[in-house]
Order: sequence, then C-alpha cells, then structure tokens
Amino acid sequence: MSQSQEVKYTCPYCGKEFDTTIYTAINADTDVDLKDRCISGDIFHHVCPHCHHEFMIQPPLVYSDPSRKFLLWVSEHDSASAIKQLAAPLAKQGYRLRRCGTIQEFVEKLQIFEDGVDDIMVELAKYDSFIEYIDNKKGKPEEVTSVEYQHTDNDVMKINVRADDKGMSFLIPISVLQEEMKVDADRFAIDETDFPRINSDWMISLYTPVAGEA
Repeated sequence: MSQSQEVKYTCPYCGKEFDTTIYTAINADTDVDLKDRCISGDIFHHVCPHCHHEFMIQPPLVYSDPSRKFLLWVSEHDSASAIKQLAAPLAKQGYRLRRCGTIQEFVEKLQIFEDGVDDIMVELAKYDSFIEYIDNKKGKPEEVTSVEYQHTDNDVMKINVRADDKGMSFLIPISVLQEEMKVDADRFAIDETDFPRINSDWMISLYTPVAGEA
C-alpha cells in the first residue's frame, strides 16, 4: 500500500510557503498510476502556486515491486533507518535491495529493473563504454557530462555517453558482459542487506587502488 503526506514547503524561487503532497512509500503492484509517475520522474515534480516555477522535491521514498522482487530506497544519506530492519527478511525472499541517492539514479535504476536487467551489469557496461569512448579519442574525460543506460533489447544493451553537444552510443551484447562478470565474480560481490548504492561511483571504486596499497 502506498503512503503519502501533506507537507508545507517553501518555494526556492519566491520564498513563499505552500502545501503539497509527497509520497513516502509506493507499491508498484497496487498503484500502477504512481508506478508510471515514478518511471517518468513526475512523482518528484512540483509547481509553486504563487510564482508557478517548477522544481523537484526529493523526500525519502521506499519503492517496492513485490512482483519483480526489488525495493528501492531513495535517500540522500545512508543514515540509520527503520527500513534496514526489513533488509534481511526481504533478501531471504530474493529481493534486490538498493539505495538511490538522487532522483536521476532512482529513475534509471527503476528502468533497469523494469527491463529485467542486472544493475551491476549495467554499471559495468557504462564503465566499459566510458573507457572505450576515451581510449578511442572521441573526447576527454572532463568533457563527458553523463553516461546513461538507454535500454536492453534482444539481449543487446544500449549505453549513451554524452559530452556537451556531442556523444556516442554503444551497443553491448549481454553475453559479453556476463562473461566479463563471470571471470571477475568476486569483484562484483555485494551485500543486499546493506542496501548498496550501485552506481558509477561504486563501479569506479572497484577499479581504484585503495590508498596505501602497492
């Protein structure tokens, strides 16, 4: 069952206060309309009734999909939370548990799981695409503005590397990614009960030597 609450919010543009509705929990099985708003990101979209400026509000949110067995926890900070008490029993049921620190992460993660794809594999594909983009001298690292998952179709994943007004798309067979993960399985091991934040920073950290090590 989804949960919402009325809150008072101060517009970041005009400074006036207004009442608005935010969602703290969404069940994808019981509220398909809210699920669609999450996929589009519209669930975070608000309009000030005074100055009519549009902006995003990111409250803590728990998004559960019992049918596909995953739960996304939207929270900027990994602080102690009652939700972590649910981690162990959900993990035993086969749930994938993730924390998303930003709205962008949440929307992308939701699309990945909707496509039935392993998000660790997606981050590996994004990492490989970025390296290939740089190695092929298509641009400099500092020029890259984003590396995004697009979709997976016919066992081929599409990743977009964007750099200002240019960019490049990569089509990567799932079989290639599966083999890469199989060869280096220990590197990609995670603890579901810790609500890991699986994103580009996490993937980069796997290939970055720890300070002090040779």
